[in-house]
Amino acid sequence: MHISRIDLNLFVVLDTIYAEGNITRAAKALSLTQPAVSHALARLRELLGDPLFIRQGSKMLPTPMTRSLIGPVRQALQTLEVSVKHGNQFDPTTSRRSFSLGLPGVLEARLLPPLMQLLQIQAPMVEINSVRVERRQLESELAAGTLDIAVDVLLQRPGEIRSASLSRDTLVVVARQDHPALKHGLDLETYLAQNHILVSSRRTGPGVEDVELARIGRQRHIGLRCQHYYAACQVASVSDLLTTMPEHYAHIANINLPNRIYPLPLPTPPLDVYLYWHENAELDPANRWLRGLLGLLFPRADLPPGDTEKMDS
Repeated sequence: MHISRIDLNLFVVLDTIYAEGNITRAAKALSLTQPAVSHALARLRELLGDPLFIRQGSKMLPTPMTRSLIGPVRQALQTLEVSVKHGNQFDPTTSRRSFSLGLPGVLEARLLPPLMQLLQIQAPMVEINSVRVERRQLESELAAGTLDIAVDVLLQRPGEIRSASLSRDTLVVVARQDHPALKHGLDLETYLAQNHILVSSRRTGPGVEDVELARIGRQRHIGLRCQHYYAACQVASVSDLLTTMPEHYAHIANINLPNRIYPLPLPTPPLDVYLYWHENAELDPANRWLRGLLGLLFPRADLPPGDTEKMDS
């Protein structure tokens, strides 16, 4: 079959269904009706002589043919998009490009101020949209192009998602300055004797520190579970509750609060921060530029060792 017989938009539909795993979500991502997406899939099935996807409940599972096609299709679409939309060059000083950046709240306060300070000088017309992305949606959003780059902790990722290490953080404990139990410092027994604030976007489940305590057969008492570290620091400043949080953000969140920051008296794994992007954006000069810029915002000495790819420069 000659390629001229195939509408290239059908491959966009194929890519989106593959990324979303669902016809309804694919239609929403493409701003099309569900019947239109189903019709496009039917046309491509007829042209290629393969079902392409098998329905299993609400999911659309790719056939072997689709799995073999998706890599070349995505690469071709990305090459075409870069060529048409951005050409082979990217000039940050004149670009009006808008980037969608996936950031957890704890990283927004750390990353956005220095990033916007740099952009003010290097790329004054570039726009940044910082969005919160559910981790289970990270792959599909990067694949669909609704998200350009994400920054998060170490995550399991498929081969299509590229990553580079940015920095390494550790956990610390925040308490009010005149906390009566901490006059002589903070050891593990003192830590366990206090009431604690657990910060989590989940309604249930332990924190990293709780998992490590369980390893040694210990448990702390959670007096408050809340969604944001800044709120936890506010509560700690007017109560005897302690909150455990990443060190870099602790210094930002407590700059105007009457709190003290203590080392966590418990060995815990380091909190590694990574940059994520889709392989389709690997050669996009604008995406490469932003990845390199983000890499400048973290101290190189903080980079964790590992097998991730090197940061673009």
